[in-house]
Amino acid sequence: MHRPTEVALISVYMDLGAGRRGVDMGPSAIRIAGICEKIEQLGVRIREMGAIHAPEPEISVIGEGNARYLREVAEVCRQVKNQMLSAMEAGCFPLVLGGDHSIALGSVAGLAEFYRRQNRRIGLIWVDAHTDMNTPETSPSGNIHGMPLAALLGRGAPELIALNGDAPSVLPQNVTIIGARDVDVTEKPVVQESGVRVFTMSEIDERGIAACVDEAIRRATMGTAGFHLSFDMDALDPHEAQGVGTPVDGGLTYREAHLICEKASRTGELLSFEVVEVNPVLDIRNRTARLAVDLVQSALGKTIL
Repeated sequence: MHRPTEVALISVYMDLGAGRRGVDMGPSAIRIAGICEKIEQLGVRIREMGAIHAPEPEISVIGEGNARYLREVAEVCRQVKNQMLSAMEAGCFPLVLGGDHSIALGSVAGLAEFYRRQNRRIGLIWVDAHTDMNTPETSPSGNIHGMPLAALLGRGAPELIALNGDAPSVLPQNVTIIGARDVDVTEKPVVQESGVRVFTMSEIDERGIAACVDEAIRRATMGTAGFHLSFDMDALDPHEAQGVGTPVDGGLTYREAHLICEKASRTGELLSFEVVEVNPVLDIRNRTARLAVDLVQSALGKTIL
């Protein structure tokens, strides 16, 4: 078991990258579900890094249809990156609450920049029903929450790629996606050519979640300082997590999701964690937010015994 002593809480209130409204209220729903109390019960201190609020869509410029709200999303991600850097410099474990998944561009870029200054790189485990490797040229919707992983690997809109700094934030050999089951037709060639390992739900069914996570951890820790775990709640089956904007049937079970977080924590090489895409507008009695809190506890080292 590995448990940090102090967590830096980064709350990002944004839904500009998503296709449906409401996910900007995700951090509030997670807080109402008791995130701070549950973390403190583990004996872990909390440092509030301050809230990051995106402008409302009604007063924002949609911009080009193939990358909606690009300027605003890039600015929010820049703020997330800066808070990640501040958290790491303070010796804290960054915990990011979203917000739509486009914010991961800022969180991963910030972590990568911190270690790049030490001439080290990071790994990434991306838990999601989608592969999030669209570019403005391939995206059928133009929603940027479907583009962050491509941008982190150096593909996509220049405004997003610029957040990486001098080089891509991660290398494909250190990146694994877990839980994919809905990939856009135009996105598939990008994924197939990327070098990223993708565990679809079909492969998880065949091999078992434990073996898939073990391989993901091996890739994420191969020659790296450690890894970031980015957890999109739509990776779970909608019967487990109704409160997400892009639900896809046939997802992870409650226990499979927990095992991912538990195994990541046990490595002692989990550098930061984020949970995104909780949409309380679509939830039932805040169940998805409460599940997100449970997953955070597992990632921070809570065990059954």
